[in-house]
Amino acid sequence: MNAATPAPEELDALLRLLDDETPAVRQRVAERFALCGGDISEWLATQPRLLTDEEKQLLTEMLSPGRRETLAREWIAPSGGASALSEDWESFESLLRTLSDFLHDGIALRQPLADALDLLAEEAEEAGIVTENELRAFLFDGTRFRGNQSKYYDPRNSDLAWAISEGQSNPLGLCLIFILVAKRLGLEVEGVNFPGHFMCRIFQDGYPIIIDCFDHGQLHLQSTLLESPELNKAQRSILRQTADPGTILLRLLNNLNQSLEQNGRGADAQLVRELLKTLE
Repeated sequence: MNAATPAPEELDALLRLLDDETPAVRQRVAERFALCGGDISEWLATQPRLLTDEEKQLLTEMLSPGRRETLAREWIAPSGGASALSEDWESFESLLRTLSDFLHDGIALRQPLADALDLLAEEAEEAGIVTENELRAFLFDGTRFRGNQSKYYDPRNSDLAWAISEGQSNPLGLCLIFILVAKRLGLEVEGVNFPGHFMCRIFQDGYPIIIDCFDHGQLHLQSTLLESPELNKAQRSILRQTADPGTILLRLLNNLNQSLEQNGRGADAQLVRELLKTLE
């Protein structure tokens, strides 16, 4: 028989025991928090007590088994693997939302990914954005979004809800925000799965333009980049191609696996590797 999820009254008592270092008490507290599905942010927001940084870290760790269990249960891999996603951006975004919930710390109150993307699209629409290049400038020319230079390998860069809230991410995270907001506005922004540095492509007057979202949305003529002697034949071929949702998802999961390992989160990384197997 499965143990019951803690009621609000028990959560309140568990919270008071967070700083108890007695091994038996700490183990019991961790076991009970593990049954909360990995997220108590809405309940926690109603509590008057402010947690210390140490308590936040401890609570996040105690909630992590629940987040892993939720991700494993809610992950719906497409039949046929990553290649089956093809142009299925709706299923792709659904999987991104599931990953976002998994990467959330479970204690900070924030908007769900879909709502955050919707709000960005509404703000862009209200600002009169009607072209891909205008959207690029809206997102990256100012201070709205920037490259996370100081924490490039932070796993949260793959959590688009966190990236939108914090205004920063890695190249892939920033490009995905650009692509998904563009789709809400009926604009065409393509992904470019360039090795080591994901980028985007738009078209102006029929000419393909490469966008480096990590570098403040810097514009590059694709034809100019293709002439660079620093690129080999394979890199030039990739630069011409458009990354589909399946290709992007595989790259995101591989990036996430590496960043989780680098940050000492072996159990989370193992689960991500299992997700990768479902896309083969």
